[in-house]
Amino acid sequence: MPDSGNTIYDIAIIGSGPAGLTASIYASRYKLSNIIFGKVLGGEITGAHKVCNFPGFTDISGVDLGMKMYEHAKSLGGEYTAESIKDIKKENNMFVLISETGKEYLSKTVIIATGTNRNKLNLPNEKYYLGKGLSYCCTCDGMFFKNKIVAVIGGSSAATMAASMLSDIAKKVYIIYRGTQLRGDKTWIDDVLDRKNVEIIYTTVITALEGKDKLERIKLSKPYNDSEYLDVDGIFVEIGSEPSIDIPSKLGVELDEKGFIKVLANQSTNINGVWAAGDCTNSMDNFKQVVVACAQGSVASNSIYSYLATKEKTPSFN
Repeated sequence: MPDSGNTIYDIAIIGSGPAGLTASIYASRYKLSNIIFGKVLGGEITGAHKVCNFPGFTDISGVDLGMKMYEHAKSLGGEYTAESIKDIKKENNMFVLISETGKEYLSKTVIIATGTNRNKLNLPNEKYYLGKGLSYCCTCDGMFFKNKIVAVIGGSSAATMAASMLSDIAKKVYIIYRGTQLRGDKTWIDDVLDRKNVEIIYTTVITALEGKDKLERIKLSKPYNDSEYLDVDGIFVEIGSEPSIDIPSKLGVELDEKGFIKVLANQSTNINGVWAAGDCTNSMDNFKQVVVACAQGSVASNSIYSYLATKEKTPSFN
């Protein structure tokens, strides 16, 4: 058991994306001490080339929006550590969080806002080409492919947004999608359809990555323009994501059939003292938007404020 002299937070927020950062903002306004855990400030939103539908910003990069949220949370007293949580347990109505370095944190409540993890192509040499022509972040790596030929794998809003950004940088952009038509935000679909240097290859998947020291070409599941190979300088993988079930599983949090955390309207879970917000929950209804994640983060903190008001200020450790 940790030393009782350790700081006891009102809320431990696992995840530093929009949901987690907003939860911190609202927690601090309720005078609830809180700490945010997360490797990337802003979470998945940092991969967005442009965010054009968040109230108050007609056009802002995902990185800038994430940093503004963090600065807001920090200004109100929210603490942040870039450490990730590797283990968590509940003892005597208190949560013990253990970081990757072995440091222990204590908290009265927990908000899980871990978002989702990027899906991979699951090809044998995929890891080898990471950083050598293969990327999961268009915003991070797009500028390395100026006047080059690239391919975006996927057909969702994330894929079309990436293709739109890349078309301003690369000479040629292919969208390779297993479906028969693009899906997601119509604005991004219309945008890529209007771009002359974007070409879409439907009902096709990548079966192999090839190249000596870097990615040089990809093999397609069926011929395109009489060839089963496509010469490219780089590919950007945008084939969706899945929730991380490690932390909720350790706590016994109930998940749905897809691994998303089941929550009530107040973002509480089946475990007393545990809330969840953002893309990791089952309440997004496939409408994974920053504004929705932020709303859920605020609701979670509001619910915890009411919850803690009925509890003793500092539980004792025996």
